[in-house]
Amino acid sequence: MSFKRVCGLLARAGVYWRLMRADKPIGTLLLLYPTLWAVWIASNGQPEWQTVLAFTAGTFLMRSAGCIANDWADQDFDKHIERTQNRPFVQGEVNARQARRVIVILCILAACCLIPFSWKTWLLALPALALAFTYPFTKRFFPIPQLYLGIAFSFGIPMAFMAIQDYIPTVAWWLFAANLFWTVAYDTAYAMADKPDDLKIGIKTSAITFGDYDAEMVLICHFIFDLLMLQVGKTLGVTWVYWVIWVVVLHHQWRQYTRLYHRERDECFQVFLSNNQVGALWLAGLAAHFAYW
Repeated sequence: MSFKRVCGLLARAGVYWRLMRADKPIGTLLLLYPTLWAVWIASNGQPEWQTVLAFTAGTFLMRSAGCIANDWADQDFDKHIERTQNRPFVQGEVNARQARRVIVILCILAACCLIPFSWKTWLLALPALALAFTYPFTKRFFPIPQLYLGIAFSFGIPMAFMAIQDYIPTVAWWLFAANLFWTVAYDTAYAMADKPDDLKIGIKTSAITFGDYDAEMVLICHFIFDLLMLQVGKTLGVTWVYWVIWVVVLHHQWRQYTRLYHRERDECFQVFLSNNQVGALWLAGLAAHFAYW
């Protein structure tokens, strides 16, 4: 194989890598953290490495497939948004047929990650799949598509409990609800960064629906998230380590609000990115709780 051919293949691989948004792992992390919270809780802090690997790989693969579906659906919008003008669809680097092939491959690989688990876990994967691929279209008609995204991003939680415990306990639904509000909060911050462009092209987002109170609604969603995580802690009977993390996260989210208040585009996007720290803090807190407990 010639050097030129190798360079061409590498360049093509780079296009698909960007198409999967693997070069921007924040979305994978925000989807992965709550899933791992559930894995740690369901296994009482002693998860099998195979389970962690399966859910981590599955999360990466399905997030990648979801991103391709989203960009495919939104390509006519993305060319009008400053932040998304370099995406492969907008640049004409891929077409619909190529995108479909990659989505199918990613979904098959994600399904392979479920092989060790029961049919009940497979059954839960079906609505998760449907939510992932229908979410992009909610931005056409639903005033708060972030709520729909929150449900989609929370499905790893009941799947983890079903895979490990073979049923879904009450604490899983508290965690599901908490993650739903957290998702609405951070994705509203994300939408605030794109708000001027979204208003021009006419799509719907929570930032637009909340109007002048978008930053305040982020704060309220964070507050509900914190209350629900309080309930998760009470249900689990957690140690002091959990409560230390709870206070740290509370402080972090207040700082997010102070940064969002002025509604500057770059600051809004940085606030969105900083939610990576919230997810990591809670995972560390749960791991430390079970280790201490």
